[in-house]
Amino acid sequence: MRIYIPCDAAAIATGADKIAAAITAEATRRGVNAHIIRNGSRGMFWLEPLVEIVTPQGRTGFGPMTVADVPGLFEAPATHPKAVGLVEEIPFFAKQQRLTFARCGVIDPLDLDDYTAHGGFAGLAHAIKLGPAGICAEVKESGLRGRGGAGFPTGIKWETVRTAPADQKYIVCNADEGDSGTFADRMMMEGDPFSLVEGMTIAGIATGATKGYVYIRSEYPHAIQTLNTVIARARQAKLLGADIMGSGYSFDMEVFVGAGAYVCGEETALLDSLEGKRGQVRAKPPIPALVGLFGKPTVINNAISLFTIPVILEKGAKHYADFGMGRSRGTMPVQIAGNVKHGGLFEVAFGITLGEIINDIAGGTATGRPVRAVQAGGPLGAYFPPHMFDTPYDYEAFTKRDGLIGHGGLVVYDDKVDMAKMARFAMEFCAHESCGKCTPCRIGSTRGMEVMDKIIAGQEPEKNIALVKDLCETMKFGSLCALGGFTPYPVLSAMTHFPEDFSKAAIKLAAE
Repeated sequence: MRIYIPCDAAAIATGADKIAAAITAEATRRGVNAHIIRNGSRGMFWLEPLVEIVTPQGRTGFGPMTVADVPGLFEAPATHPKAVGLVEEIPFFAKQQRLTFARCGVIDPLDLDDYTAHGGFAGLAHAIKLGPAGICAEVKESGLRGRGGAGFPTGIKWETVRTAPADQKYIVCNADEGDSGTFADRMMMEGDPFSLVEGMTIAGIATGATKGYVYIRSEYPHAIQTLNTVIARARQAKLLGADIMGSGYSFDMEVFVGAGAYVCGEETALLDSLEGKRGQVRAKPPIPALVGLFGKPTVINNAISLFTIPVILEKGAKHYADFGMGRSRGTMPVQIAGNVKHGGLFEVAFGITLGEIINDIAGGTATGRPVRAVQAGGPLGAYFPPHMFDTPYDYEAFTKRDGLIGHGGLVVYDDKVDMAKMARFAMEFCAHESCGKCTPCRIGSTRGMEVMDKIIAGQEPEKNIALVKDLCETMKFGSLCALGGFTPYPVLSAMTHFPEDFSKAAIKLAAE
């Protein structure tokens, strides 16, 4: 028997290690030769721990598994109460367009041979043939934009670093995945880590950088351990270091563990942290592509951007660009969380509507109550009410509706949510996470909490709502970075689409 059991943190949190131990013990007791492979998660978190058994028809899934369910795998798997059929035929999975996540959940993440057998390092081999200018041209043609939230064209950033004169250049992977309801970076680092090694190496060759850093938050211990293991194995296989694949190019990389500050997800604060300083936002210009880490030209890309590079170089820019709509090319790993029936990762081409994702793919709320709001783009993203669910999942379409795609997170709320309290939380979050460098963010968020408390208490709601809107204007256009600049999005969207929640207290007081 070949049995796949995820080693992903989400699966471990729901008992995957206990399931693996129970299956090993049961197989030994029955004298069955069971070969267990610890794969990454398929991203269907409501089924975790998801056990997959290899059959002539394909990999059959069972989940969510408990230790008590294990004996049935050996007795009558066909009629097992937790059987979910062929994993890749489950509607949530079958409807996806997996490019970046094609190997995640399929392979043993620590097995270099398994990675190469599934197309691994084919992109790097092609990149070596193209050379730096050719790689940058291919990435530009693919239309890949930064998947961390800003949506800046990756190829243009690389070309800027490539042509910048310097004796040393760097590649920095921003894996400081701090947005609520997001887990794509972690899933890939734990499920397909060699592709990050490959993507960063391609970026190094493209730009002339010889050193790379993966900046990862300390809350991801499994991902940190996995990355350190595969980096060592890639180095041993001469896929990192000097003369990669006999090409004459050199590139090496290491993991840097951050301390969990949300603001260090901002690229310049991240650089300060990497340099051993307190993570604070730098004023721009100069841009990091010209004056970045240790004052040298630096590519800073989100982890998903770099994870996507190997498939672009393997299959070609046109193949990738054929997915998506408008200026949003390729696919996006949408991370569905909150009060939702089918939470998890859904990779799909840009253009699907928000309603299709929430109602059809995610299946609505877990409570069965009506969806009232969806926050898109993390804790600083706007709230979308159901009447806006026709919005295409596209950078420009979201911008037109004062929203953000961000890192691809969607958090669902049912009709019991109090949107005034959610608006206050945005101000509280900003106040807690501010680096303190600029006044609009540092002071504005604190004053915002105070004024929101007055609104919730029913104190002069009209006057205080006007004050919050004015404060949001100052924060949006006066803050140094997106932490203060984006905090107004959840606040103003909550006020605009759910005004009744901001007058509840006043109505209650009047009635009394």
